[in-house]
Amino acid sequence: MPFRRRLLLPLLAALTLSACFGGRKPTVPQPVIAPPLAPVPLKIGLALGGGAAKGFAHIGVIKMLEASGIHPDVVAGTSAGSVVGALYASGMDAFALQETAFGLDEAKIRDVRLFSGGLVQGQALQDYVNQLVHQQPIEKLKIPFAAVSTELETGARVVFVHGNTGQAVRASSSIPGVFEPAEIRGRHYVDGGVVSPIPVDAARQLGADFVIAVDISTKPSGSNPQGMMNIVGQSISIMGQQLATQETARADVVIRPRLAGIGPTDFEQKNQAILEGEKAALAAIPGIRARLAAMAAARAAAAATPAH
Repeated sequence: MPFRRRLLLPLLAALTLSACFGGRKPTVPQPVIAPPLAPVPLKIGLALGGGAAKGFAHIGVIKMLEASGIHPDVVAGTSAGSVVGALYASGMDAFALQETAFGLDEAKIRDVRLFSGGLVQGQALQDYVNQLVHQQPIEKLKIPFAAVSTELETGARVVFVHGNTGQAVRASSSIPGVFEPAEIRGRHYVDGGVVSPIPVDAARQLGADFVIAVDISTKPSGSNPQGMMNIVGQSISIMGQQLATQETARADVVIRPRLAGIGPTDFEQKNQAILEGEKAALAAIPGIRARLAAMAAARAAAAATPAH
């Protein structure tokens, strides 16, 4: 055996023994574990249904939600709900809404044109809403907002999320037989309650994870409604009952103020309508909090679970 090889053999043996008994072990790279992602906050949506003068109840609901620390992130409205929804989305809080309601002169929004069969034109309502939102278009409102209407030519549900706020509210509120259809870019629109009495789906389209629906419709009382507005209002309510049932089934919580004694034209009962909205919302708050907590916990658990 060559002399050099005989010198290297003991050295190799020593290195081998050192590795086996107490020498430095080779470093194994450790996997990097990313921290769990923080759960995204739930986006709360408010879906305000139609019902003419009964729409004042929406103000009472918003009052109690705000007082309980529940602030909707998006708002959708149909008919009367679009009026309240647009004003709320513009930045009015519940007390400002109530003050506006108390100061409302019905004559300000009722521009009757005799040559069109005595129908309300709707321009006065459009101008009134635009004045209150400071002429801001829908996309500039402080809270994302959608007004739901019905396209007369096709019967399609149309959700306005851009453009003239007052015009969209007018389109959403044009009760057939009472208001002239609203014309926008050559198309004609009538009350959103014909296709979406309680706009839960529109609130979902705005990105809501959790939808609070406010149903201000009332079932027929068995008596014959008096006056054109009451007859038309009850007819739309009857036609929309099945649609309302289907859409509210897709909400997380439904608030139903007791408004059986208030008709579509009973603007003088606005205070009672607001009070009924407050009472119904107050009763619903524990359920809303419980559902929100359960959904938040489920999201947190999902975020903490490592992906495979």
